[in-house]
Amino acid sequence: MMTFEMNDRKKIGLGLTGFGVFFSFLGIIFFFDKGLLAMGNILFFSGVTLTIGLKSSAQFFMKRSNFKGTISFGVGFILVVIGWPIIGMIVEAYGFIVLFSGFWPTLAVFLQKMPVVGWLFQQPFIRSVCLL
Repeated sequence: MMTFEMNDRKKIGLGLTGFGVFFSFLGIIFFFDKGLLAMGNILFFSGVTLTIGLKSSAQFFMKRSNFKGTISFGVGFILVVIGWPIIGMIVEAYGFIVLFSGFWPTLAVFLQKMPVVGWLFQQPFIRSVCLL
């Protein structure tokens, strides 16, 4: 069985990723504030890089099958920074879905095994919607 070692670098990376998601959420709530969205993107990307490592991040984002998602995410980030936050977030969301679509089954299994909300994700209707 593979164990997940949690060192300080990974803890900081997970924290940065969480803050990135939080700032992106705040940016959307505050009518697509480009400052909060840009900060969320920077924190999210740096958190993912710290969590899985620089070499693994470069391999993941530069993999041939992930080019479309990487380019979409990058173009979306540039659009947010230059002042088109709504279009930028739409392009980023598409890139995010393309990049991380391979992780959805793992996320679904993780959500089913969570103590509080796991029973909800085990219901037949939710399983059919989530394609589990």
